[in-house]
Amino acid sequence: MIKKSKKIIASGVLSTLTVAYLLGSFAQAKDSSNTQYVPSSAQEKLQAYLKFTQIINTIEEAYVEEINITTLLDKALKGLMTNLDAHSSYMDTKSFKELNVQTKGEFGGLGISIGMRSGVLTVIAPIFGTPAYKAGMKAGDIILKINDESTLDLSIDESIKRMRGKVDTDIELTIIRKNEPKPIQIKITRAIIKIQSVYAKTIFENILYLQVTTFDQKVVADVKKAISEHNATQGIVLDLRNNPGGLLNQAVGLVDLFVDEGTIVSQKGRAYGETLEYNATKEESDIHTPIAVLVNGGSASASEIVSGALQDYNRSILIGEKTFGKGSVQVVMPVGKNEALKLTVARYYLPSGRTIQAVGVTPDILVHPGKVKEAEENPFLIKERDLKKHLESELEKIEESKHPQIENNTTKENNTTRVEETIITEEQLNKDTQLKSATDIIKALIITQKGQK
Repeated sequence: MIKKSKKIIASGVLSTLTVAYLLGSFAQAKDSSNTQYVPSSAQEKLQAYLKFTQIINTIEEAYVEEINITTLLDKALKGLMTNLDAHSSYMDTKSFKELNVQTKGEFGGLGISIGMRSGVLTVIAPIFGTPAYKAGMKAGDIILKINDESTLDLSIDESIKRMRGKVDTDIELTIIRKNEPKPIQIKITRAIIKIQSVYAKTIFENILYLQVTTFDQKVVADVKKAISEHNATQGIVLDLRNNPGGLLNQAVGLVDLFVDEGTIVSQKGRAYGETLEYNATKEESDIHTPIAVLVNGGSASASEIVSGALQDYNRSILIGEKTFGKGSVQVVMPVGKNEALKLTVARYYLPSGRTIQAVGVTPDILVHPGKVKEAEENPFLIKERDLKKHLESELEKIEESKHPQIENNTTKENNTTRVEETIITEEQLNKDTQLKSATDIIKALIITQKGQK
């Protein structure tokens, strides 16, 4: 054992002396912890490569367990990528194959978007109508365990891989939720995720409510259809709460429906072709109808582009809570035939030039979720002219209570269901303070437009 150790130490000393002879001591290298970017010279690059090789060789020879050099390099690459940012990753042969299967075929999922916040796995948003949404997952939940496995050392890609699985199989997530005294366990059954991206309803007949749950390839077409079908619309409430994002072209297209000129979003990167601008067009642009946009901590990526751009152009009023802050661009770059890098190559910038990444979009009017507290009416506050009529109606109520009428419950239930699919009632508004605030603001904007041409 002692002889073996001496042999390893001697080998390490020899390697160090060789490098020192060629390039000078490692101690003379610039401090790698310096965050200010300084271009590396050819000598510094070579020195860094030799340092990396020496460490790999030392681990291969001295680590307590035998380890294949390919496996060791894969681990090193995964560590390298995850330390760049939360969204970059190295995909080995197995991971790259799984990615191809997931993009081409069907898989069982939860309908949840996740990200890294302060180094912990965090729910960006459960997508409306999916198993995660129905199970009660909420934006901001910290996922502590996936089944019995801790998530503390898992990347986003590894976490997604563990959450996906066969349809109709169960998974248990242990989460930490704000204002809850202890961790919560939530059981979810995997399913094929089929999402309706746009829901259209009316509020008070003249306000169009559009809920966009995710930015898939049909969002712009579905929003156009909804607007054309509601001719009486005088104001729009665009609900992007818990929308984790999606296709950039759909986000740009949605903003373009309400803005007729200028840059909607710009993308800036270092590599050739990664600096781009996406501009508005005059065709089919509605620049007059008042818009209120609802956002919260589950609004991310494409949702932040839409809400931020409309805010920058003073085209809408943003209501709710600060958004998630995911404003970076990732691309998958194949490395050989069977491996790849998922690399962050650019960041998004809003029309004003402000960034979304790690900052998010701050609403114009901060409104927390909750119910509207309704004041109880005093039954004794009766005007004199209504006194007799009031007393007569009270007597009628007493008589009716003695002879209750039998209602057709089926018809009543069907009518309620049918109405709730097409309109939002006063009762529903009072259960959602953010939506109620948006509706009141749109009503005020409609009133101020009266008499204008």
